[in-house]
Amino acid sequence: MADVLGFHPCRFRFTIPKPMNRAKSPPVTASMTAFARQEAVTQWGALIWELRSVNHRYLEIALRLPEELRALEPRVRELINARLARGKVDGTLRFQPNEAVADAIDLNEEQVQRLLVTAGHLRGLAVDVLPLRVIDILRWPGVLKVSSPDIEGLGTAALEALKAAIEELVETRMREGARMQEFMGQRLATMEQLTAKAKALAPEAAQTFRVRLEGRLREIKQQLEPARLEQEIVLFAQKSDVTEELDRLTAHFTEIRRVFDQPGPIGRRLDFLMQELNREANTLASKSTDTRLTNVGVELKVLIEQMREQVQNIE
Repeated sequence: MADVLGFHPCRFRFTIPKPMNRAKSPPVTASMTAFARQEAVTQWGALIWELRSVNHRYLEIALRLPEELRALEPRVRELINARLARGKVDGTLRFQPNEAVADAIDLNEEQVQRLLVTAGHLRGLAVDVLPLRVIDILRWPGVLKVSSPDIEGLGTAALEALKAAIEELVETRMREGARMQEFMGQRLATMEQLTAKAKALAPEAAQTFRVRLEGRLREIKQQLEPARLEQEIVLFAQKSDVTEELDRLTAHFTEIRRVFDQPGPIGRRLDFLMQELNREANTLASKSTDTRLTNVGVELKVLIEQMREQVQNIE
């Protein structure tokens, strides 16, 4: 077919984004939401790849390929698996045949000549034989040769275009992830400020609580022994102490920043840390005897929920 069409079977063109230099770039958080489209133009027609990815617990790949290129599926999955760790990926490959090639029909003149000679010889043997019509000749096997694309050449072009589409998808996920990390970094900074504020308020809140508790206990139990009174005060003070929760919140903030600096997928680790942050913020709000500390706990929960929604989309 290459001789008939005048094309080399592997001649095609498409645009491949420049690969990212991961070795020199700092770790970047990747989103799981992205879209990429790449087209390869061959002498047989256009190959169009569209890749879409959304958040998912694991890597799930769904493919739709033309029937003539169905054999590429294992290789396609291998290429996607090599570049992505998580996300639901939908990949669609469309083949739009070149009209000039699709409509190209060659007449086998040698076969026609042999058919005509045989028909003439048959009429000489039997005078009642009807002459061949044009449609009869065209329907005869081997008379018409319809050009078909080179499947191997198409497969090569399709895989090269897929590599370009995957690189585009990865770069888009990186850009989206960088924006999400900036968003989460702002929330994290606000939470650190709120926690520092709570730590500053904690001693004053504890002293206020102690004075109030002493007064109430004296009113209720005027005959209570001083040692027992002191014991009750210490017990209630321990139950309302939020120092441990504030320390754990600070430790989790440090761990989140450390995770941000790690290469590779970090979404599951961040999701776990969001659960831990939420647990500490809940405890802070429930244990606090000072409305200011309670408000800090509520504000922390709002910020944690905002971060958690973003983390669900991190690879």
